[in-house]
Amino acid sequence: MGRLMKTSVFFALFFSFYSLLAKVDEKPSMLIPLPQQVSWGKGQISIGNIKSIVISDDRLQKEALILQQMMKQMGAELELVDQREGTAGHRPVISLALAQVEAPHHEGEAYHLQVAPAGITLKANTEKGIFYAIQTLMQLARPSGILSACDINDWPAYAWRGYMVDVGRNFQSMALLKEQIDVMAAYKLNIFHFHLTEDIAWRLESKKFPQLTESGNMLRNAGKYYTEADFKELIAYCKARHITLVPEIDMPGHSGAFERAMKTDMQSDSGMFYLKQLLQEFCDTYDLDYLHVGGDEVKITNEQFLPEMVAFLDSMGKRTLGWEPGGNLPGSTIRQLWQEGPSPVSDTALLQYVDSKHLYLNHMDPLETVTTLFHRQIGGQPMGNNALLGGILCSWPDRAVRCERDVLNQNAIYPGMITFAERAWQGGGVAEWVANIGAPGTWESSCFAAFEKRLLDHQQHYFVNKPFPYMRQANIKWQFYGPYANGGDLEQSFEPSNRVMDSVKYTPAFETLGGTVILRHWWDKVIQGILTNPEEFTTWYAQTRIWSESDTIRDFWIGFDNFSRSYASDAPLAGTWDNRKSRVWVNGGEIRPPNWKQAGRKGDLERPMMDEGYTFREPSRIKLKRGWNNVLVKLPVGSFKGKDWQNPVKWMFTFVPVD
Repeated sequence: MGRLMKTSVFFALFFSFYSLLAKVDEKPSMLIPLPQQVSWGKGQISIGNIKSIVISDDRLQKEALILQQMMKQMGAELELVDQREGTAGHRPVISLALAQVEAPHHEGEAYHLQVAPAGITLKANTEKGIFYAIQTLMQLARPSGILSACDINDWPAYAWRGYMVDVGRNFQSMALLKEQIDVMAAYKLNIFHFHLTEDIAWRLESKKFPQLTESGNMLRNAGKYYTEADFKELIAYCKARHITLVPEIDMPGHSGAFERAMKTDMQSDSGMFYLKQLLQEFCDTYDLDYLHVGGDEVKITNEQFLPEMVAFLDSMGKRTLGWEPGGNLPGSTIRQLWQEGPSPVSDTALLQYVDSKHLYLNHMDPLETVTTLFHRQIGGQPMGNNALLGGILCSWPDRAVRCERDVLNQNAIYPGMITFAERAWQGGGVAEWVANIGAPGTWESSCFAAFEKRLLDHQQHYFVNKPFPYMRQANIKWQFYGPYANGGDLEQSFEPSNRVMDSVKYTPAFETLGGTVILRHWWDKVIQGILTNPEEFTTWYAQTRIWSESDTIRDFWIGFDNFSRSYASDAPLAGTWDNRKSRVWVNGGEIRPPNWKQAGRKGDLERPMMDEGYTFREPSRIKLKRGWNNVLVKLPVGSFKGKDWQNPVKWMFTFVPVD
C-alpha cells in the first residue's frame, strides 16, 4: 500500500469550486474560466431577437464596438445606441453600463452579467470588467445564438494572469503572436510577457544600435526581428484587449547576442554605457509601465550592474521585474519565481512575487500539461495576496523548430493556456505539485473529469483550425501490477506478460486514471508520480480495456518518454519505443514503434524534432475487435540516473485513443 499514489487534500475553496462546476455542467453553456458565482434561471433568449447594443457612457464605445463585431461574426447585425438619446421599440437589447459591482477583491476586473428573456445586461466598475463580461457572454451564446437565462457575479482570484513567449530563440511572426494574444483575451489572461533577447538573437530593432539585429549576429532565424512599428502595433493590440505587455530585455545573462553586436561584455563599463543608451531609447520610444530585466543564470562579476540598471529604469518611471533565483536585484523589483519546489508566498512577505515555478510548458508532456495545471495552486495560495500578484505560464522552446507553428504542435500551448486561465481566475488547486489525474472515484479525479468535459467542448467549438494537442483521458482506467525486480535486465518478462490479469483473481497494486501516466517524474523530489516510493531496476505492468462498437482500425497516441523542448534529448533507437525497453500489446499482439526519422540521433538543440513526440507524428493504427479489447503495457526501468542532464529518466507512458 506504500506505493499507492498519495491523495492530495483540496482546500475548502476548491470544494465550492467543484460544487459550482457541477451546476454549470447541467447547462449547455460550458464556461472557462468558471465564474465565481452562477445562478441559472428559467427561459432563454435568442441573439436573433436582439437588434441593438445600448450604452450610457462614452467610455464604453470600444467595448461596444468589440461586442458588435463579435456578434456580426455570429451573423447578428446589432446597431449601437446611446441610451441618453432614447431607444425605439420594445425589442430586447444588450445593455452595457459602468456601475458599482461588489467583489471581495480585484473589483477593477469584476463584472455582473444577467441574461433574461427580456434582454441582457452587462455591468462593471471599469471598461476592463465589461470586456471580461463580453468574453463570458460570447461563450454563453455559442454558434446557436441561444442563451439560457442566468445571473453571474464574477471576479479573478489573482491580479496577474500571464502567458510568456520566448521569441529570442525561435522567432514568431506577428500573426502567430496575435493569434495567441486573442486566445489570452478570450480566457481573461491579462499579462503578455514577451522575452525578446537571448544569446541566440536580439529581436527588437534599435535605431541607435542597428547592429543588434543584423543577420550576422543571430545564430537562429537570422534576420528575423520586430521593427519599431511592429512592436508599437503589438503593444496597441494587447492594450485593446486589456492585456499588459511586459517586455523582457535579459541582463546581464543570456546576452550573447548583445556581446556579438556591441563587442563588449554587458557587465563592463562600456557595456553598461551602451545598455543605458539602449534603455533610454526604449523608454523614450514605447509607452510601457513595466520592463523585465531578467537577471538569471549568470555569474555576477559587477555587483553594481543590476542595482544601477534598475535605478536607471526607476528614474524613467518603469517598474521592473526579474527572475528569482537570480542576481542581486533591489527590493523594488517584482520577483518572478522559476526554480525550486512548491512553497507558499505569504502575504507578510516584504517583496512582491509572480509565480512561474513548474509552469514551463516545454517541460511538460502534452496530456500531463492539462492535468498538472488543473491541479496547480499558484504561489502556494488559493488566491492572491499583498505579496503574491499571480502567475505567468511560460513557453520556452529552447530547441530549434522546423516552422513556427511547431511550437504549438510540440507543446500543449492552447490546452495549457486555457487550463491555466481557469486556475488563475478561479483560484484553488492543491498545495503539492501532482502529475496524474488520480485514482477512480476520488474527489480529484471527479473534479478533473468535469473540467475536461468543458475543455473538450471548447476544443470542438473554438480551436477547430488551431493546434490543440489533447485527447480525452479521464475515462481511461489502468490497473497496475508489480513491482517485479528485474535485476537490470529490462527485457525480462514476468507473469502479466503471459495472461490477461483478472482483477478478481489477481488483485492489482492500485488503479489510476489517465491517457498519460507518470510513474516517476524527472523532478521526483518535488513532483509526485503515481508511485510514492519508486524503485530502480523494477518492472511494472499496466492493463486497461478499450471498447469498440465494431471490428475496426483506430488511431492511438502512444509514447513512453517526454522529450522536453528545452533539452538536447537523444532520439529513440531504431526498433524501440524508448531506452527502457517499454512495450505495448493489444489483444496479445505487440504494437511496434514507429520507424523513427532520426533514430539514434544524439541530442542537438539545433536539430529540430520531427516525429519524436506522439502529438506531432502519425498516430499508431491498431486493429480492434468488436467489444472489449485488452491493452497491456510493460514498464521496466533500470537506474534513475540519466546518462546526462539532457537525458533524465522520466518513467511514464501514454496510450490514448485519438478522437
